[in-house]
Amino acid sequence: MEKECSNEACTKESCEGCPSKGKPDFHAELNAASRIGHVIGVVSGKGGVGKSLVTASLANAMRAQGYRVGILDADITGPSIPRMYGLHGPAPVDDAGICPPQAANGIKVMSVNLLLPGEDEPVIWRGPIIASMVKQFWTDVAWGELDYLFVDMPPGTGDVPLTVFQSLPVEGIVIVTSPQDLVKMIVTKAYKMAQMMAVPVLGVIENYSYAVCPDCGRKIEVFGESHVEEAAASMGLPVLGRMPIQTEYARAADSGRFAEVQNEYLDEAAAALRK
Repeated sequence: MEKECSNEACTKESCEGCPSKGKPDFHAELNAASRIGHVIGVVSGKGGVGKSLVTASLANAMRAQGYRVGILDADITGPSIPRMYGLHGPAPVDDAGICPPQAANGIKVMSVNLLLPGEDEPVIWRGPIIASMVKQFWTDVAWGELDYLFVDMPPGTGDVPLTVFQSLPVEGIVIVTSPQDLVKMIVTKAYKMAQMMAVPVLGVIENYSYAVCPDCGRKIEVFGESHVEEAAASMGLPVLGRMPIQTEYARAADSGRFAEVQNEYLDEAAAALRK
């Protein structure tokens, strides 16, 4: 039997032309012990651009402003978020589900590294199993009350990004790239996937933009001239930040102290998230 519409102004005839009619809803049911306000994806068209660094920096920025924040580490085969925050498993489990450990600044984190018997154990799984694990981070993890949940995606446009876009109510994504000639291709791939999945793109963040000479303060474009402005403009996207190479950020991540980092280069990105 067809379910009746609760809107009195809606009739069976008027519903026939609705673009959503007949479309399946793949969204997974959120864990009963979770209340999440905004889900933001952090994506890249290729690996090695510092996507996890950007994810953690944005999470720290929103947490510093008083928001309740979580990070879902969807990069199953290359998880790095727990190490950056000095978190170790196993994650505790209670009647509500898996309890995400909290970093020193209060950010809740869930990652496959917090479930494996050893942090250096490789994840040798096929795509469908990896995608299923990401979905379980939504259905089986008791996140509690969160204002923002950041999803650190694996690079590319494969099974996991597709699962996240279909299963989670992603409100927008941030695309991370680097200053190389192929930047436009990288950004365009991620942008087109978001368009196909009807997910808004909030903007682009460039990492490794330059290095600052410690003696004279001159900006050195280590990876060549940046093309991010023109690439973003061609798609009508704003550039939300350009991050230089910062050795202190890398040291904080390697030593598990990233909760202490406040990345000033992403202030504009944080402002966009508040909107």
